[in-house]
Amino acid sequence: MATLTKTNRRDFLKIAGTTAGGLFIGFNWMSCDSPKMDVLSTEEVLANAKNFNAFLSIAPSGDIVIYSPNPELGQNIKTSFPMVVAEELDADWSKVRVLQANLDTDKYERQLTGGSGAMPHSWERLRKAGATAKFLLVAAAAKKWEVSADELSTSEGIIYHKASGKKIGYGEVANDAALLTAPEEIILKDKKDFKIIGTPVKNVENDAIFTGEPLFGLDIYREGMLHAMIQRAPFGMKIKSIDDAAARNVAGVKDVVTFENSVAVVGTSTWPLMKAKKLLKVEYEADGKVESSADHDQIFKDLLANGKAEVKREDGNVQAAFKNAAQVVTAEYQCPFLSHSPMEPMNFFAHVQADKVELIGPTQTPESARRAAAEVTGIAPENISVEITRLGGGFGRRLRADYVSEAVHVSKMMNAPVKLTWSREDDLTGGAYRPAVRYRFEAALDADGNMIGYKLRGVGMNAGNSTREHNFPAGAVDNLLIENVNYESSITTNAWRAPITNFLAYADQSFLDEVAFAAKKDPVEFRMELFQKAKANPVGGELRYDVDRMIGVTKMAAEKSNWGKNPNVKQGFSVYFSHRTYVAQVADIEMENGTPSLKKIHVITDCGMVVNPTGADHQVRGGVVDGMGHAMYGNLTFEGGLPTQTNFDKYRLIRMKEVPAVDTYYVDSGFDPTGLGEPCLPPTGGAIANAIFSATERRLRSQPFIEQKEFTDLKLGIKRA
Repeated sequence: MATLTKTNRRDFLKIAGTTAGGLFIGFNWMSCDSPKMDVLSTEEVLANAKNFNAFLSIAPSGDIVIYSPNPELGQNIKTSFPMVVAEELDADWSKVRVLQANLDTDKYERQLTGGSGAMPHSWERLRKAGATAKFLLVAAAAKKWEVSADELSTSEGIIYHKASGKKIGYGEVANDAALLTAPEEIILKDKKDFKIIGTPVKNVENDAIFTGEPLFGLDIYREGMLHAMIQRAPFGMKIKSIDDAAARNVAGVKDVVTFENSVAVVGTSTWPLMKAKKLLKVEYEADGKVESSADHDQIFKDLLANGKAEVKREDGNVQAAFKNAAQVVTAEYQCPFLSHSPMEPMNFFAHVQADKVELIGPTQTPESARRAAAEVTGIAPENISVEITRLGGGFGRRLRADYVSEAVHVSKMMNAPVKLTWSREDDLTGGAYRPAVRYRFEAALDADGNMIGYKLRGVGMNAGNSTREHNFPAGAVDNLLIENVNYESSITTNAWRAPITNFLAYADQSFLDEVAFAAKKDPVEFRMELFQKAKANPVGGELRYDVDRMIGVTKMAAEKSNWGKNPNVKQGFSVYFSHRTYVAQVADIEMENGTPSLKKIHVITDCGMVVNPTGADHQVRGGVVDGMGHAMYGNLTFEGGLPTQTNFDKYRLIRMKEVPAVDTYYVDSGFDPTGLGEPCLPPTGGAIANAIFSATERRLRSQPFIEQKEFTDLKLGIKRA
C-alpha cells in the first residue's frame, strides 16, 4: 500500500460540500470522458447529482460525472484521466461519463494542454480524488449498517459486507457520504492491484467523433452571430492604405473593419468572406525587418561563425581536448521553419458585451484566451467566461491566443457575437511557426576512438535557447561546450510539438552516428560506452537524466530490432530523453533493386506506468508519423516577409502510403506516468537518417530530406512488414 499523508483538507473541501442529492468530489486534475449511456442522459444525471464544488459527482443512480478541466486535442486525456479516478474509486467503468469543464481557475489548478505535463502533474491528484471518494462512501455504508469500515470491500461501484452478505451501490450512500469529513491521510492502491489502469480502453468520445456530433470549435453556432475572416500583414510590414470598396460590394458582407495591423471582413457566412477578402486592396510598407529565406541562410552562416554566443554549459578544458585530439569530427545540421498545420484551422467565437465577454473555442491555454480578451476589452477577467471545445489538433499552435484576440476585437467593433474562422491559407501564413535552427557540432576523439571533447553551437530564429545543455551526451564527456545564439526575426514563432528537441534530437543523434563511424565503433555500443561513463562518473555533477532508463530503452531497442544480426537489413539507431520520457528507435531499411525501402520502425518507450495501452500506442505511432513526415517533407520558405507555401499543394505533409510499420514496446520501469504526447517524435528523424546512411553511405544533415542533394536520386520506398 502507498500511504499519502496530509491529503490537503483545503483541496478536499474545495471538493466536498453538503448538498442533498449526491457527492461531488475531486482534486485539481485535468480531464476524462466516458461511454455514452442509454438510460439516463448526462443532463438527467446532473439534475439529481448536486455539485459539491469539485470534480467528481456521484448521482443516486450510481452514475459518475467527471468534469475535465484540460483541453482535449487528441492526446486521449479525456479517457486516461477518468481511468485513474475510476481505478482508485473502484467504480463501474460503464457508469462513468465526462463533461468538459469551462475555465475556472478557482476550482482547477492546471487547465492547459502542453509540454506533455498533464498526467505527471495530475497522477497523484486523480488517485486522491478517487480514493478519498471511496473512503467516504465506505464510511457512509459502515455507519448505515453499524459495522466497522474495515469489514467492507468495494468493487465496480458496489460496497460489500461479506459477513452479512449485504451490498449497496455508491449512489445509494452518496448523500450520506457528502456529510462526512475527509480524512487527513488516504491510502492508495498498490499498483499490482490495478484493474482498470494498464488495460486498453477506447477513446470515450469515439461515438461522438464518428457520428459527427458538434465537438469542435468549427462546429459552434449561435443564432444571430456574424462571421469574420482576417487579412494579416506580411512579417515586418504594416498597413499603408486600404481600398475595400470591391469587398464591401460582395453579397453577404456586412462590414470591413481595421484594427491593429489587420483588416477584418465581416458578414453572414464564410463563403462570401473568402471571396471578399481576395478583393481587398491593401498596400503595405516596411515596419522593421522584411526577411526572405536567402537572408536567413546568410544570417545563419554569420552567426555560426562570428555570432556572440551565450555559454549554456562548459565542462573541463575544451580547448585542450581539441588541441590534443587524434581526430576531430565536424558537421552542421539545419532545419526550416514549419507550420503546425492542425486539421482544424484556427477559429474562435467571441461575444463582447458592456460588462462581460463570452468566449467559446479550441484553445490549449484557456486562461491565456481570457487574458487576451481582458487586454482587448478592459473587462475584468472574472467577467470573462471561456468554454473549451474539443481541438482538432494543436501541436503547440493553440498555446497562443492571437486568434482569440482577433475574434474579440471584431466582436467589440461590431457590437455583436462573432465567429472568427481562418482558412487553410491563413493557417499556413498566419505565423507562430516552429523556429528555424542551425547547429554546428564538433567532437574530439583520442587515438582509441574515445570521445574526449564535444562542442555544440546552436543558432535559432526566435528560438530562445536552441540547445538542451543538460541532455545527453552532457555528463558523459569530460570536455564539453554548449553555446547558444538567438536571432530576433520578424517572423513569429511558437512552441511546436516537442519544442527544440523535435529537431535537436535528430541532429544530435545523427552526429553521434558520424562520430561512432569515425571511431570505427558500432553506434549502439558507442552510446552504451558513454552511458556507462556517465553512470560511473558523471561529468559536471548530478545528471539531469536517468542514465539507467537511457540504458534500458537502448538495450530493449537492440533486442527487439535484432540490431546488427541481419546483413540484409540496414539499421539506424536513435535515443533521446525529453518531457520526462525516454525513447529509443531503430529504423529498418532493405535495399530493393538499388532503392532503400523503409520497412519498419521499432519504438521502445519508458514513460513510467502506461495508463491506457490503446491511447499510448496512438500517441507513440502519431509521434513517429509526425517526426518522419516533417523530417522527410516539411519546409516553409519566405520571400519578402511572406511564406512561399500557402496550402497543402506546396506545403508537403506525409501521406498514408508513406507510413511504415511501427512496432511499439514499453519498459516497465516502475515509475509513475510521465509525458507521452511529445517525446516519441524527436528520435524519429535520426533513426531514419542513420538507417539511410547505413544503406547508402549518404549522410542527411538538413531537413527536409527530400530537398537535400544527397537525396536527389534516391526514392525512399515503404515496405510494410
